Amino acid sequence: MFLCARRYTLAALILGASGLPSFADKITVFAAASLGGALDEVAEAFEGDTGHEVALSFAGSSVLARQITLGAPADVFLSANADWMDAVEAAGLLADGMRRDFAGNALVLIAPAELAAPTKLPVTPEEFAAALNGGRLSMALVDAIPAGQYGKAALSHLGLWDAAESHVIQTDNVRAALALVALGEARLGVVYATDAQAEPKVRLVAPFPAETHPQITYPAAAIASGDVTTATAFLDYLTSGAGQAILQNHGFLPAPEVPE
Repeated sequence: MFLCARRYTLAALILGASGLPSFADKITVFAAASLGGALDEVAEAFEGDTGHEVALSFAGSSVLARQITLGAPADVFLSANADWMDAVEAAGLLADGMRRDFAGNALVLIAPAELAAPTKLPVTPEEFAAALNGGRLSMALVDAIPAGQYGKAALSHLGLWDAAESHVIQTDNVRAALALVALGEARLGVVYATDAQAEPKVRLVAPFPAETHPQITYPAAAIASGDVTTATAFLDYLTSGAGQAILQNHGFLPAPEVPE
């Protein structure tokens, strides 16, 4: 069973005099693990501007989508791809008209900061196997987590998956894949560009060409059973100039435009 509590503090009740809401709501945001750091900063800025509280819960998009469909008390869902948002929408759990895309990303190959590795893609399967040198290739779950799905698609497009597959160690989310490289437990890793930027113990080996994988798009939505009003305010802030500036400072790309 999932329980959800809303907390009102004395400080929140007297904010009206400062121009902020006369009471503050607390929302729970389920967010893809790759948003860690950037979203913490967005939430802090939103709280400062509105007086509302934001509780962040990070995990792989597939895990979060399944939790929401099982009744977890989320007010907002931020996914790292459209498929898992589609699954929640198909279950009839999104608030009407509240879904929107808010960011993009790029996919990169990384290595421990001190390790020599190829500096370009594509390479031949033999060159890729030599770069692995019998070590591990760290990736998020390739059949469930968006970063892993994008990564498998990119390696397959480049003709490298057969050489890589037996070396792959899969993790529950992309930040766990990043951590294995940072700790030196994997020789190479496939993560988002924002992950590589956030971790000084890894270095960018090479970006994957955009045409090697589906476009990376982050959708957001309010959950119908939650606090839709405050969730909408948060989504508006996330897609505002202030929210977008924070995301892009962390390396996220603007949301891709929908072709006409």
